[in-house]
Amino acid sequence: MPADAIIRYPGKFFWVDPLAGSPNHAAMFPRPSAALAAALALTAVAFAVDSQSERGRAAFQINCAACHQPTGEGIRGIFPPLAHSDYLMADKARSIRIALQGTSGPITVNGLEYQGVMPPLPGLDDQKIADILTFVRGSWSNTGDAVTPAEVSDVRTALAASDPNQTDPFAPLPQPPAGFKIREVVRLPAHGVRLATMPGVNWIFVLNPTGDLYRLEPDTGNLARVLAAKDYAELAVGGLDALGLTIDSRQRLYLVTNQRVTETPWHTNRVTIFRSAPLDATGVPANFKAWVRTSYPWGNSYYNHGVGHIAEGPDGMIYVSSGARTDGGEIDGGVFRHETIYWKGGETDYTAGIWRLDPSKDTPGLEMFARGIRNAWSFAWNERGELFSASNGPDADQPEELDFVERGKHYGFPYQFGDRPETEKPYPYTPDAPPGLTFVHAIRNVGPAAGGSATKPIATFHPHSSPAGMIFCGADWPAALRGKLLLGRFGNMIKSPDVGYDVLALDLTRNAAGVYEARTEVFLAPLARPLDLLPIGKKLYILEYSRPIGTMTGRSLSPGRVLELSW
Repeated sequence: MPADAIIRYPGKFFWVDPLAGSPNHAAMFPRPSAALAAALALTAVAFAVDSQSERGRAAFQINCAACHQPTGEGIRGIFPPLAHSDYLMADKARSIRIALQGTSGPITVNGLEYQGVMPPLPGLDDQKIADILTFVRGSWSNTGDAVTPAEVSDVRTALAASDPNQTDPFAPLPQPPAGFKIREVVRLPAHGVRLATMPGVNWIFVLNPTGDLYRLEPDTGNLARVLAAKDYAELAVGGLDALGLTIDSRQRLYLVTNQRVTETPWHTNRVTIFRSAPLDATGVPANFKAWVRTSYPWGNSYYNHGVGHIAEGPDGMIYVSSGARTDGGEIDGGVFRHETIYWKGGETDYTAGIWRLDPSKDTPGLEMFARGIRNAWSFAWNERGELFSASNGPDADQPEELDFVERGKHYGFPYQFGDRPETEKPYPYTPDAPPGLTFVHAIRNVGPAAGGSATKPIATFHPHSSPAGMIFCGADWPAALRGKLLLGRFGNMIKSPDVGYDVLALDLTRNAAGVYEARTEVFLAPLARPLDLLPIGKKLYILEYSRPIGTMTGRSLSPGRVLELSW
């Protein structure tokens, strides 16, 4: 989701004396009486708080309503309520700390236990955090006082002074498979979402979700920022959500961003793919500018998975994953149906699928290569040039999907997903499929890991386990892994028990009917939310998004690290 509120309101009230400083006019225009001044001061405070609350309401809808709902009621047993919340109102400083750091593990709100994860609110400054908390503390039967930016700053300073690298420890390194070694390369100062490199260099790019790009030297652990979002993106309309990164065979850097923009008649998601000139050995991008721009109506309510993974295919074309703008195809906005800022349609022609672009063109056309893919964080090709994508499922308890992706085909979303029969709708509001539309079903997992078994295969992995980075194991890999896919699983953010937090090895073979099946084993575990994988020669780099493993730690999602697995 975008990290910054777009709608802005005036936040201060000023008493203006147009003739201040002129002694000749001071007697003619005396200052207000003490009583009037006091009344004006009270009015100014009330106006400021009201304005702050209105700003907070707008920022809450963008950053918080996904889980806590626009009414603050949350979802019973999953996302705790903020409305009439004893936990929220009991400790003002704690609420600020949670907004800054996030939290995880069991908490009790209004007598009911919740066991989930709240990530920090990324990229929000002290004023916006204060605005959101002021709105929440004064809404839905809550009667708390306002939160000031100074109070947020004090908590932020205290957290920084506590040295989170020490107070929030990293998980122990997992036991590597036989024949492999594992080491920690670097502890990241900010969250990472993607890794990329190119032949002949000794560095790796690490992308931060706010759009900053770092260069990491794995041999030394040296980490330096080579590109700041403010240097290439138009940030005036709101914060970036940077989700895609690659370097093509001509050594050009590509970076994919999403940006929520306030437009009429509804908010839109502005998608930009930036591209550089060929990189030199330093890795500092030159002539970095927008290559592709497009937009579509921002998600139906809070859902907008955005445009993310980008990679060059064996055919030399550029492929890009475009996530769904809905959870399950809803078209009326649900609880948001009265919010006029959201378009009330379902998916568009350019969401929930994979794009293909021609890198030889300065202004390429946007081809929808395949449709019906809900939210593929990653995709990869095997040695035969066949494409596979790993997609995250809806909030409904449906398995996450692994799909064999072919041009022009439809993979079901939002009409069908996972194991659910085509005749059974995932949600009551699931739209009817267009007449004559044929779906390609997800690959079945026959086990023994990730929820599948030979007697009861599923399509494809545990619900909510969040498939993430995926790679193909080529000739550099040991024989036991050669020809297989490796897939990281970020791990669940909702529901229990915990699932994911690992890297799976997928052996894909065709069954008697000629349909791919996956024989799945756990390759490496446990990991702290592995989000991306990058193979370089006889080494695999694993990007851990955060530090704790599982949802029951009671800890925040502090920035993670990069690991190196070698053989």
